[in-house]
Amino acid sequence: MPIRNRIAELQDEIAAWRRDIHAHPELMYDTIRTSAFVAEKLREFGCDSVVEGIGRTGVVGVVKGRSDSRGHVVGLRADMDALPILEATGLDYASTTPGKMHACGHDGHTAMLLGAAKHLAETRNFDGTVAFIFQPAEEGGAGGEAMVKDGLIERFAIREVYGMHNQPGLPVGAFSIRTGAFFAATDSFSIVVIGKGGHAAKPHVTIDTTIIASHIVLALQSIAARNADPLKSIVVSVTSFRTESEAYNVIPERVELRGTVRTFDPALRALAEERLTTIAQVTAQAFGGRAEVDWQRGYPAMVNAAVETDHARAAAQKVAGRPAEDASAIMGGEDFAYMLEACPGAYIMVGNGDTADVHHPLYNFNDDAIPFGSSYWVELVESRMPAG
Repeated sequence: MPIRNRIAELQDEIAAWRRDIHAHPELMYDTIRTSAFVAEKLREFGCDSVVEGIGRTGVVGVVKGRSDSRGHVVGLRADMDALPILEATGLDYASTTPGKMHACGHDGHTAMLLGAAKHLAETRNFDGTVAFIFQPAEEGGAGGEAMVKDGLIERFAIREVYGMHNQPGLPVGAFSIRTGAFFAATDSFSIVVIGKGGHAAKPHVTIDTTIIASHIVLALQSIAARNADPLKSIVVSVTSFRTESEAYNVIPERVELRGTVRTFDPALRALAEERLTTIAQVTAQAFGGRAEVDWQRGYPAMVNAAVETDHARAAAQKVAGRPAEDASAIMGGEDFAYMLEACPGAYIMVGNGDTADVHHPLYNFNDDAIPFGSSYWVELVESRMPAG
């Protein structure tokens, strides 16, 4: 069987863990209950060590194989945090905290990795060590970076590290992956346009910030259209246009624009920051105003290493019984990027079937995906560190 028999036997138990986590969502670094739940399970499984508080609320469980002649350590990572979304699924295990919801499947990711930890702690059919990494604050808090800065890779001597995410629209039992840049760098910006406010009936005595801001919005699209190499991907999106006044007859003194820039290439990322700043400032100056630009660097691009991607593909094929699909690059962000900057590794997608998309109030992780995800983790460990 491509799915491990023991994992299939554990599916209902793993699903029960997942539903418990789903009913008690926690945001960012406040994964107090979830982290405690994970640590308790890891100790119950008989992990050789369980370390809490890495990256504030991260948890790492260590399981040693029957032997350790190679001294090799593989890290497996799952994220634990939820989103500030009001759940609309109506499930009997729906969120018990209004305004918080596991709308991205991190409950499923955590449960699948716990299932693999239980199995591997029982069998220990490998030569080496596994570090089971449970990370907080993936959704905007850079929990992956916090764990890396807290010494995750060095403390556990991790040689290669792997992550996994569910994918709505990909059939249950299928996997998808790509070598190289997979998820984009996610930067944000705000531009405050300052002019001279006044009566809308007397525009000639004002410096109209709405006109200036409108020109900036349009001009920023020239970054993608005329500054970026057409063969390299970039998105520049202005997502908010806010003024000081809601009155119909007032030209506001200030307008604030906000938005996001997504890139894969570091040089293009730097170019976008430089061009956005220059365009905003010079355009404002041309109309007699000025612009203050604040660029906030977000997650870096997540880049799969070639060798480790091949390892992940091979493990996925054994579990799925067919090759992993070639994934398209994704303009969303993923802070597993920080772990991949610190250590070679790869990130893979597992099918969630025909469900609502992630970050939607009707989304729910598909429990039918559990045997495939947990079996993938087991296969990856045993194939990377075969027992002698």
